[in-house]
Amino acid sequence: MISQAMQDAINEQIKNEFYSAYLYLAMSAHFEEANLGGFATWLRVQFQEEQGHALKFMDYVYERGGAVKLQALAQPPAKFGTHLEVFQQVLEHEQKVTGLIHKLYELALKENDYASQIMLQWFINEQVEEEKNATDIIADLKLIEAKGTAVLMLDHELGHRGKG
Repeated sequence: MISQAMQDAINEQIKNEFYSAYLYLAMSAHFEEANLGGFATWLRVQFQEEQGHALKFMDYVYERGGAVKLQALAQPPAKFGTHLEVFQQVLEHEQKVTGLIHKLYELALKENDYASQIMLQWFINEQVEEEKNATDIIADLKLIEAKGTAVLMLDHELGHRGKG
């Protein structure tokens, strides 16, 4: 059985994961409007991943005999900056999520909740990957900053995410 404190904290994280999805969908729309379908596709795949994370947390709560209480989501921004600024926001957001996952893990330690500690290991590893992906794209964007054709090449590359 999951403790009330752990259940409440995971319910909060479910909200955070759905907000992450919503944020990435808004970023995807930003790139669609800029006619950069590859960037939009990459962010749409990210949207889907974040939804999957929320569902993974939900399933876990149910497996432990708990209850999920969905919460209202804040509206994501409608406007974003340059390609580089968007992906810097992605990295900052993922770093924030990493901190939230770490706090969940600390709670699981405090509660002696070994099952939650094991489940959260997956998310800890996932956050390493999430931050690396954003960091790699930022590095690419910094290399090609003023080269419009290079942005189009990166757009094409990012458009292949989730297709193979």
